Amino acid sequence: MCGLCLSDSCPEPPVTDVIMSQSNTSLLDEVMQWSQETCRQELKSVLPKLTSLHNNSENWDDHIRVLKVITDMFLPHMGLSELEDGCFSKILPKVVTMFEGMIKEILDQVGGLSSQNTELCAFLRNILQAMMQIIDALSTCVRHVCTFEEAPDLDAIRSLPTCILKVLTETFNHCKESEMVYCGRLSLVADRLQGLFKEAYSLQKALLELLDRIPLDSSASEEAVSDTVTVIHNLLDICSIISNLDIALHANTWKFLIKHSLKYQSLVEEHLHHGDISNSLCDNLLVSFNNCVELAEQIKHAGLQESTQSPEYKLFQKTAKMCRFFANTLVHYIKEFKFFLTKYCNCYHRLYLHIISKFPPSLSAPTLPSALSEELSAAALVPMGALLLQLLAVRPFAEFVLQNDLRLSPEHELPQCLLLLSVLGQIHSQPEEVLQLWHTGSQFSEEEPRLPLYQALFTSFRRCCAERRVPVLLPGVMMKGQAQVLVTLHSNICVQLCASVAALPPVFVPVLERCLLNTVLQSDTQTALLATDVWCFTARYGTAELCLHHVLLVAQLVKCCPAECYQSSQLGLLLRRMVFLMTPDHQTELVERFPPSEVGNLPVWRHVLLRALSQEARRRVEADITDLTEKALSDWRSGGYKLGQVEKVNKVLFALLAVVRVQSSPEEPCVLSATGVITQLWLRMSPDQVQTHPVLQWTLQLLLSITAILVKSLDPQVIYQALLCVDKVVSQKCADQLLLAALEFLSSLGKIFFPPDSQNPILPKLSSLFAVLLADGVWLLQQHALEAFSQFAEITNHEEVISQSLSVEETKTKVVNYLSKTVNAQEDVESRLQRLKLETAVIEEHNERLELNKENASSKQTAEAVPDLEPCPKRARQEAGAEEPYSRYIQTAESALKALQALIAEGTPDIVAPPPRWLEPKLQELRTLITHISTAGAAT
Repeated sequence: MCGLCLSDSCPEPPVTDVIMSQSNTSLLDEVMQWSQETCRQELKSVLPKLTSLHNNSENWDDHIRVLKVITDMFLPHMGLSELEDGCFSKILPKVVTMFEGMIKEILDQVGGLSSQNTELCAFLRNILQAMMQIIDALSTCVRHVCTFEEAPDLDAIRSLPTCILKVLTETFNHCKESEMVYCGRLSLVADRLQGLFKEAYSLQKALLELLDRIPLDSSASEEAVSDTVTVIHNLLDICSIISNLDIALHANTWKFLIKHSLKYQSLVEEHLHHGDISNSLCDNLLVSFNNCVELAEQIKHAGLQESTQSPEYKLFQKTAKMCRFFANTLVHYIKEFKFFLTKYCNCYHRLYLHIISKFPPSLSAPTLPSALSEELSAAALVPMGALLLQLLAVRPFAEFVLQNDLRLSPEHELPQCLLLLSVLGQIHSQPEEVLQLWHTGSQFSEEEPRLPLYQALFTSFRRCCAERRVPVLLPGVMMKGQAQVLVTLHSNICVQLCASVAALPPVFVPVLERCLLNTVLQSDTQTALLATDVWCFTARYGTAELCLHHVLLVAQLVKCCPAECYQSSQLGLLLRRMVFLMTPDHQTELVERFPPSEVGNLPVWRHVLLRALSQEARRRVEADITDLTEKALSDWRSGGYKLGQVEKVNKVLFALLAVVRVQSSPEEPCVLSATGVITQLWLRMSPDQVQTHPVLQWTLQLLLSITAILVKSLDPQVIYQALLCVDKVVSQKCADQLLLAALEFLSSLGKIFFPPDSQNPILPKLSSLFAVLLADGVWLLQQHALEAFSQFAEITNHEEVISQSLSVEETKTKVVNYLSKTVNAQEDVESRLQRLKLETAVIEEHNERLELNKENASSKQTAEAVPDLEPCPKRARQEAGAEEPYSRYIQTAESALKALQALIAEGTPDIVAPPPRWLEPKLQELRTLITHISTAGAAT
């Protein structure tokens, strides 16, 4: 058994080695008695023998004895130029080998360690002590090199840093894994491990001070540059080991690593592993940040946020300090080496999103005490702004952030939106090429596809569906003399977008216009509304001619859109708002470009709020639409009220609705004309036909909306006919928008008092309709029904309608709760968020389906309207459609006869005379005609 080794299997050394060992022992014993002067005199003759003895020794005791003799007695007498070739290169490689052997021996033997096995315990403690002696010898080497006044070249000591860094790596790694290595027996060697760590700590500190003195300039050799790079990479490895061992050591090692990289930047930048360094910085930042968040939550739950002297609070402050250090270090490193880091932009993007997601207003952000949140914000959130500023000019970063198909987790959608907002706020001061990079999007096929910044921002806002519906709140704009308030995400983004537009160079305005148009045409309503807000600001901020140009563009798009597609309503809202911004002369030009006297232009004018027009333009539009409506009705009547012409009637009714909405007096010519038109149309409406033909449902919806406005000008008989139609569609399944129009109409009936002779048919019908609609199970319709009923009840004189509508106790309870603003069930925050997230998926699926089907909107609208009674040429005969003309005609006849029957039985206030004499002969002719039709049908 030899030296420190406990292995019984060690071979006995040869006799010659024993003799040599005895002679070597004699030499060591003799040398150890020498004075310093003798050592200096015998240096050249004895040192080679000692180094040879050191390298040939297999005994750890002899190895350490020789090493201590060399470093303590002979090294102090060596000059700087002699160190590498005369000593370091000869003894230090063996030091590394022996040190690694000691670590291996511990790992091999530690399995049998226990408090009862005192021999093994003493053995392992002796090895740890021997490792400390080796580290002490290396420290002696460093101290000796530092005694020279002149700064040493790296070539003069190149073996020393390499050896020390390997020993430090092994030492720190052993200390890091000590709990796993020694398991539950760590206490038996804990004091030696602690001493080993302290020795290694001191050695590293001394080495870094030495390395800091070493000069390296453009004349340095390739070997020196390579050694410097190796030192940096070895320190990086050490950083990954000591991250959880000692905060100060970890921070100081990183400081030196970055300082050394920047100090010799021009020499080492092409050789460094930039990806490893930056990724390690990102990982350390994330670990520190996540630890801070966890500590802050623990402090909150323990109620220690006011106890600033508690151990938990102090640990939080230390961790936050490390977090700030890594964040600032990463920003500095990217600033200096950004063009070597282009492959790692996705890491920086992911880091940015993660940190932003842990702060309000993100839905995934924890609720932390304000003091801790502010400290954490200063440590991590503030440096993210500086990080983003460094990455603005990096093309791969812009390409990654602006990619169209960027897939993010739900909690990162809002941070992505806020990132783009930060970019928008920072790039206005950037050079033109940076503006070009972000604003224009990809221009050529060989480029990486990227969206323009504005389009990416609108797309990101659209994806923040849950955040918009909560809604999350952000700081608003600071106003002079006013406190800052919190505003919605929509308001915050809108203000920043408008500020960006105001500073936008003219060359990028066409890109902005395309982005605004694309966004208005997409299916998400609130995103389209955001684009509308920005577009209106753009039109107002620019010249009057620019505003006119935009209005004409939008008007043309509205004209081309099918009436029922979502783009039509979104473009229509934009047009309505922009007309307010036009000069009177330009409004007149709009009327000239899209004359309301032409049916094809009516889709434009049905969206325009006519009170926005100048008096002259408004008069012309109202007159043209009124005349066109009367003509369309006359043509329909002359053509025999064919269903194929109803679509044209609907177009003029839509425009007529825009006219009557802005009228203040029932004596206005256009109101009188509209009243006559509506009266004629109601008398032509057949409840049975409405349910069969979608085009008539659209007519009914328009009639109900117009009637709600003109209700005071209409006769009770007309209102009764309207109630019959509403009753028919409510009793069967129909479109929601038709029911909403019906509710609007029913609510308006509270404005009028029905004469006694009209109350009997009308009021019961009104009560039954309210009762049915208030009991509807669809929450949206139910809410509108409650609103409509409450408005009706507030102003009506027919109070019996109210009581009759609420005959069912459940319905009555709903109305009472609505009026008293009673909330039936309070949803907790977490449940509400989960529900909103589930609904978000449904909404997104619906929007995507709308966009996929938008190409079919026009053909669908045409298919729903019956074009004519004659079949199209070359159209294949369809059995299912052969009966359709018969059905239409018979329903029309039935409707007309029922209306005539009601007229004879009940009369109207303006018809007091008995039926005319010619009525009876005409009815007889109709009976004869019906007989002939029946006979012809039987014969066929």
